[in-house]
Amino acid sequence: MTKVYFVRHCKPDFSIKDDLMRPLTKDGQKDCKKVTEFLSDKNISKIFSSPYKRAIDTIKDFAESANLKINVIDDFKERKIGNAWIEDFDKFAKEQWHNFNYKLPGGESLNDVQRRNIKALMNILEENVNHNIAISSHGTALSTIINYFNKKFDYAEFEKIKDLMPFIVCFTFDGQDILNIEKFIFD
Repeated sequence: MTKVYFVRHCKPDFSIKDDLMRPLTKDGQKDCKKVTEFLSDKNISKIFSSPYKRAIDTIKDFAESANLKINVIDDFKERKIGNAWIEDFDKFAKEQWHNFNYKLPGGESLNDVQRRNIKALMNILEENVNHNIAISSHGTALSTIINYFNKKFDYAEFEKIKDLMPFIVCFTFDGQDILNIEKFIFD
């Protein structure tokens, strides 16, 4: 069996509009210790991350404590919304969840995000059979992965987790077949 712990990043500083370089808030930085504590007894053998600063910074403390390298995988990045900042994120997200092909000019649909995330995940599963893996990722990206394996995970479920940072989901696989999905929420 292979266990993959997807870690949704800690709280970012939304005043920074640059999605790639958006840092964690001070509270987000403190919450990285919760991620380290949670993963410390999970026998993680490899760590992967989105290239976004907030994802890397969320898993960095654990990587250092476990003496593991963070392998950056571009396909685990968050979805690109479009070429401009949108003020009404909730309206946009709802539209995307109701139409998985909906996207703004220059942006990605949830289908696009799901395809690239699942492709990257399947490559990792193929190369790391019977290992425990940690992947630092993002809320929408992680939600599309959950949805791929459980179609009941929809907009209402996304709404329940959208403000949870950090948030960890453990996927248990036999080869590339999903056996179990377990969610972990932090106080």
